[in-house]
Amino acid sequence: MIPTITAFAQSPDRGRGLARDMAVRWALEEVGQPYEVRLLSFAALKEPAHRALQPFGQIPTYEEAALTLFESAAIVLRVAEQHPGLLPHSTDARAQAIAWMFAAKSTVEPPIVERSMALLLEADRPWHAERLTMLDERVRTRLDDLSRWLAYRDWLEEAFSAADVVMVTVLRRLGGSGFLEEQPTIASYVARGETRPAFKRAFEAQRAVFAAAEA
Repeated sequence: MIPTITAFAQSPDRGRGLARDMAVRWALEEVGQPYEVRLLSFAALKEPAHRALQPFGQIPTYEEAALTLFESAAIVLRVAEQHPGLLPHSTDARAQAIAWMFAAKSTVEPPIVERSMALLLEADRPWHAERLTMLDERVRTRLDDLSRWLAYRDWLEEAFSAADVVMVTVLRRLGGSGFLEEQPTIASYVARGETRPAFKRAFEAQRAVFAAAEA
């Protein structure tokens, strides 16, 4: 059965491949699984029909026969478990790759998102500069730790996996901030992900939605 995912009809990322359906599209492209996309307006995200699939009114969702999932990393894990190529064969190696998926979303992403929200919503507050300095330090600490791990590795574990799909999509949120330029090891890691044909197909598919909305 061809699964269906949901995505923004008009993404706020303006075609930069940062919306959270990107990781799902990428994973599906890596395993060669065709998929359909249901585009939603911001208003539709809050309607009961969508909240029945995603209680928090966000994207993406994933529908496969009777199964419905939300949260991008959970969907990527489902894709990886259903198809060869995105998780190692051995039980222990699979567990390690899955641990990195949790790390991407629970350890690396939170300070990145918090900083982005501070820039967007708090720039006029009198304490903004001090808070931004603190958030910058948190982001740099996470990147320093990750850089040490990647120093002698192309990917988070022995081979490219679902963990890299999730981690690279998280790190791409730092594009244009200067943080990646400070970390050549991480910048190279992100670039390796972006050069994968499956990433390029997913990126172009997501960008096409923005282009159509702007036309």
